[in-house]
Amino acid sequence: MEIKHAAAAGTLESSDIMVTVLPETEGIRISLTSSVEQYYGDSIRETMTKVLEELEVKNAHIEAVDHGALDCTIRARLTTAVRRACREEEAL
Repeated sequence: MEIKHAAAAGTLESSDIMVTVLPETEGIRISLTSSVEQYYGDSIRETMTKVLEELEVKNAHIEAVDHGALDCTIRARLTTAVRRACREEEAL
């Protein structure tokens, strides 16, 4: 999938994550701010990387602000933001 424009999904509420997807020219870049980064930062980045691989995203800048979101929420928010950034939601 090709990221065509910026898009976001999620909220800044407790137990949620705000994910913004931006176009990038070279590879994947993940910027994470998390209230639980010390404990789960690596796991959050790993989940995001897997989702991007599954969606076949090669170039993207991901900005995420996490407030203790579960893995399933991270996956859902990132998938939604990527689809919005690729304008796929219009085809659904």
